[in-house]
Amino acid sequence: MFDRLPEYPWEKLKPFRQKAANFPEGPIDLSVGNPIDPTPELIQQALDDASDAPGYPTTWGELSARKAVSDWYGRRRKSPGLTPEDILLTIGSKEFISLLPLMLGLGKGDAVVQPRLAYTAYQVGAAFAGAELIESDEPDEWPENTKLVWLNSPGNPNGAVSSVSNLKRAIARARELGAVIVNDECYAEMGWGPEFEDYIPCILDPEVTGGDIHNILSIYSLSKQSNLAGYRAAFAAGDAALIKGLVNLRMHSGMMVPMPVQKAISAALGDHSHVLAQKEIYRRRRNILLPALIAAGFEIVDSNAGLYLWATNSKPCWETIDELAKIGIIAVPGEFYGHAGANFVRFSITATDAEISRAADRLQNGLG
Repeated sequence: MFDRLPEYPWEKLKPFRQKAANFPEGPIDLSVGNPIDPTPELIQQALDDASDAPGYPTTWGELSARKAVSDWYGRRRKSPGLTPEDILLTIGSKEFISLLPLMLGLGKGDAVVQPRLAYTAYQVGAAFAGAELIESDEPDEWPENTKLVWLNSPGNPNGAVSSVSNLKRAIARARELGAVIVNDECYAEMGWGPEFEDYIPCILDPEVTGGDIHNILSIYSLSKQSNLAGYRAAFAAGDAALIKGLVNLRMHSGMMVPMPVQKAISAALGDHSHVLAQKEIYRRRRNILLPALIAAGFEIVDSNAGLYLWATNSKPCWETIDELAKIGIIAVPGEFYGHAGANFVRFSITATDAEISRAADRLQNGLG
């Protein structure tokens, strides 16, 4: 098992972090999408109020929390009709992604499909299960032994958004194969520009599914929209039969969301004003960093949603990472997310206003 995965990729950034640290005015970290703004007070209060929690929480999640999730899908994701039986609370989304192939019983001879540009947890899950990993955005290419399809819209790292027609096509192919299909949608409230500002298609939207959610799941995290990364607050929604089976497996393994966090999830999903306020903070930072990158010679590709700018200057990504480190900026090489990212760099907009402004100045003065 220990040799199924290479060294954690972020270790490769260490020398460049050190080079950036040597910059006279100090380093600016635009690599990790780590929320740094305060957790909204109403969510903190809900957690505090539930802090007397001596008993074990349920694996599935308490009814009121799951109802808060199903109601939220109806309000915000154009997916009405979900019930608490269609919802599972998870300990963040990464554990669910990494363990789903194992929980579905996949192994040697089975294939897991992920996007050509993809968050590394999908690869990890396939490796844990000993399954074959297929990198493809083209449903016609998915092999007959495909058992699990991962979609990611909005995408990390590139902020690409799948249309309703593309989601429908992916579902149709997954059904031909008898595969489970899951869309990782955790940036769905962070759309940019008129086309994506108000709504990004959800895989559970009846316009996408035709009203049939068999073998379909949506997963979501509150880390980004509500600054809850430290709470590990996330959930899966969709096919009730799949959810029930996963709950049973998780009961045996003791995977439970703490009760105070469940109360925080309910509070977070019951208030949209803090999400809008946080989005405006990110919009401000994005509007500073994006033109600075363009002035420094980068082309911004996709980046229609999410908390990253996916940029290329047509150079190999590690060469660009080195140039950025020389002016004290740390970004992520696109190679971390697949071969298709070899000439790209990912910049996060989760740093402070001051750091984003300083980074913009350095880019324009140092690379432009």
